[in-house]
Amino acid sequence: MHSPYLLFEHQALKNPQAPMLIAPKSAKLPYAPEGFRYSYGDVHARVELLKQAFAKAGYGVGARVALLLENRPEFFEYWLALNAIGVSIVPINPDLRRDELLFQLDMAEASLMVVSAERLEELRNIKPETLAVVAPGDDIPPSPKAWEARSGGPDAECALLFTSGSTGKPKGCILSNAYFLCLAEWYTTQGGIAEMVEGEEVALTPLPMFHMNALGCTAVGMMMKGGAIVPLDRFHSSSWWASIADSGATIIHCLGVIPAILLQLPVEEAERQHRVKFALGPGVDARHKIEFEKRYGIPIVEAWAMTETGGRAVTTTAADDYTPGQRCIGRPRKGMQFRIVDDTGNDAEFGKPGELLVRAEGPNPRDGFFTGYLKDEKATEEAWEGGWFHTGDVVYADEKGLLYFFDRKKSIVRRSGENIAVLEVEAALAKDPAVKASAVTPVPDDLRGEEVFAFVVENEAAETVALGERAKRLVEAAAQHIAYHKLPGFIAFIEKLPVSSTQKLQRGEIRAMAAKAVAEGSAIDLRKLKASIRKTG
Repeated sequence: MHSPYLLFEHQALKNPQAPMLIAPKSAKLPYAPEGFRYSYGDVHARVELLKQAFAKAGYGVGARVALLLENRPEFFEYWLALNAIGVSIVPINPDLRRDELLFQLDMAEASLMVVSAERLEELRNIKPETLAVVAPGDDIPPSPKAWEARSGGPDAECALLFTSGSTGKPKGCILSNAYFLCLAEWYTTQGGIAEMVEGEEVALTPLPMFHMNALGCTAVGMMMKGGAIVPLDRFHSSSWWASIADSGATIIHCLGVIPAILLQLPVEEAERQHRVKFALGPGVDARHKIEFEKRYGIPIVEAWAMTETGGRAVTTTAADDYTPGQRCIGRPRKGMQFRIVDDTGNDAEFGKPGELLVRAEGPNPRDGFFTGYLKDEKATEEAWEGGWFHTGDVVYADEKGLLYFFDRKKSIVRRSGENIAVLEVEAALAKDPAVKASAVTPVPDDLRGEEVFAFVVENEAAETVALGERAKRLVEAAAQHIAYHKLPGFIAFIEKLPVSSTQKLQRGEIRAMAAKAVAEGSAIDLRKLKASIRKTG
């Protein structure tokens, strides 16, 4: 079986009554207020009709179809039908602005976009000359070019996923059928606390299907194990625990700030009425992980991967113990080669942080990785400089062979020759009860190259004293935990931090906002305070 469709078809023929797509009423989905429950057989019947309609309309290997269907059941039906005849999908983020959407459609050269019925009138004429736009259930318009409708094979393009574009225009990552099967194979065989049972798992995710985690791990992973998918529209704290309990979820996904938000909620009975075995939580704050596991009785599996690396270069903590409170990303999977290098490209001293370079073991170092960046061969080759994929993530290793995340290379503040991890500064600020959330980033500094800048979201109970005094107290409190040079030289108070659809901080946008605040003089300048702390500390 070399494609997601063939995996799905195998499960549908083997056990057609098994549940595939589940959403309980308590999820309060706006497009399915009563919830839904579809078996593999139900979905298979719809997929076969769609497959025939697309083939008749001239679609096949080499074509791309954009899907703006969120995490609705129709997304899975259209995706699998298209995959069956070799068509690649372009999952679209529904929150994209017009220009962002046009950029992705132009890059993909899609001739058809299937959108939710509510968006049809709005988007019908977004590119009337070259793009047909239909809603689920509409007739399939003829393809402008006749393509051969057949299974595309392992190396055929399955999906085009766009990176977040936090530091520039998004790049289109070409992902093959083999890429998704490799990712799902890793996800379902992590072992340890992430052990999965054939035909018994129910995986709930609030993450969007235009993200490799949801599409590759949850969706293809459950099809590989004959399990069910609970595709929520997004994370809702008010209905989270009820959705988990009522769906019978055995696995949940909780990237980014989700545990932090949940831990702020009052205790409720539903939070312990679950049968979840583990949560996959890459990027969860180490402190929140400890609190989350204790309060909810759900172990969090930390992991690391990128859209580009897929399941070939990936790590997990599922089968290893490590010191609580550290940002351990786990053990590299078998068949993954890696190096940790310093700024000169030489191997970093053991235990010291450096950029993570990865590749596949064997004759093809790119096996299982993304195929490349669409229409950007230069960027693809730069990422693979020297035969290793350059991740841009800074990590270090311990004597047991486990890797620990230090920071994004581009997020590090380089101040007076010192590398300062923004996560370390954020962790120090988080210890102050007045801080609800923070985001730290570098800003240019004429004297020291870069200075530390912090955006701070205050708790509602924060003192109502002057902003300058509040900023001063935050820095003085943080000075109890980190060295003076790591303290924020600038602070700006903000109501909400910019995050992506997967609740990750938008580091590129944060950096631009910080530079603007310094230039405008709207940030509170604390550099003299830092100097005084240095003298007195």
